[in-house]
Amino acid sequence: MSEFQLVMPKMGESIAEATIIRWVKNEGDMIAVDETVLEIATDKVDSEVPSPKAGKLIKRLFNEGDVVAVGAPIAVIQLEGNTAAATPAAPAEVKQAVVEVEKTVTAAVQHTQPAAVVQNNGNRFYSPLVLSIAREENIGMAELENIPGTGSEGRVTKRDILAYVQTRGNVVSPAASAPAATPQPEVKVSTPATPAVSVSAPKVNLMPGDEIMEMDRMRKLIADHMVMSKQVSPHVTSFVEADVTNMVLWRDKAKKVFEKREGEKITFTPMFIECVVKAIKDYPMINVSVDGQNIIKRKSINVGMAAALPSGNLIVPVIKNADNMNLIGLTKNVNELANRARANKLSPDEISGGTFTLTNVGGFGNIMGTPIINQPQVAIMATGSIKKKPAVIETEMGDVIAIRHMMFLSLSYDHRVVDGSLGGSFLRRVADYMEAWDVNREI
Repeated sequence: MSEFQLVMPKMGESIAEATIIRWVKNEGDMIAVDETVLEIATDKVDSEVPSPKAGKLIKRLFNEGDVVAVGAPIAVIQLEGNTAAATPAAPAEVKQAVVEVEKTVTAAVQHTQPAAVVQNNGNRFYSPLVLSIAREENIGMAELENIPGTGSEGRVTKRDILAYVQTRGNVVSPAASAPAATPQPEVKVSTPATPAVSVSAPKVNLMPGDEIMEMDRMRKLIADHMVMSKQVSPHVTSFVEADVTNMVLWRDKAKKVFEKREGEKITFTPMFIECVVKAIKDYPMINVSVDGQNIIKRKSINVGMAAALPSGNLIVPVIKNADNMNLIGLTKNVNELANRARANKLSPDEISGGTFTLTNVGGFGNIMGTPIINQPQVAIMATGSIKKKPAVIETEMGDVIAIRHMMFLSLSYDHRVVDGSLGGSFLRRVADYMEAWDVNREI
């Protein structure tokens, strides 16, 4: 009997585990080549796992809701063509064979890595990544059980355990305190009391006619990410108004020729990204991340662009190495990622690794917004709607009033590392590049 172990696929450099959200196939079902066996979810996207081989699913090694490490076996498939040749086994023999397969798979997983799913007496799950960090930091299971979890069903995430490690040194555990050899005189030190901050959501009372709708999985992730960002970073927002008349006139003149020649529609987004990239080169300390008390200065300029999905949720595909692309390359990448986002076909790599984010609140008719930073970045810029307005123009013959295309820009930034001078200067530089757009630029 020839068998094949289906494993949890690798879905990106930063993805170490995934959650099984639904088994499409049941034990005993036949599976064709490239047919979906199960659906999985990471903290980035949902994906389907197909089988590279045809056969019968004889064993599902995990249940729906289990968190499984990348590379761990998740199912056993009896390859097609072996059933007819084999002598039909008695039910007891079949059961024993399945048990032996399960033992072999379990032993292989335990030998190569931590258990893909760990369950203690309290029915709490820990991912391999969390367990690995716990071992490195000498955190025992009893201590791990007391760490508050913000993940699904109260699970401890990587962010939770790393935050705990950072504050762990400030808390003395009674179990870790060694008894003194001889009694010491008590010394009282007067220090300002630091009240514990406990934040709880207000109670919501239902009223007649109210409808209760449970958040979908992506909305829960977005909610957790937004709350975490506001807790981690002290947000400050600066605003400028930019005269983007030259950009509007150039695009009006270029869009038909551009689409005919390149087969792509050019929007304002790649034009905005080009200006942002230029400004980041002028102010590279906007392109950083904070790691404890260290500042990580990014070499790559990877610009995320917030995109609204048909479901109403938000996702941020990332244009990697945007500083190495010309306007045509940016346009093709923007359109490709936007189309894949709307079709729910983005891979985890395509929504990770961003170093700066751009969001367009003008697409909803808003003139400005105060976006929340996409951690672990330190800044996010919003572009408002473009409106025709009367503006004062300085000329050699004096000031005149003219109708111009105006747009507000806003920049939310992490005040731990970005001061008002840097944030304001960077935003003003982006506006300067927009206003200096060459209306006679070659298409």
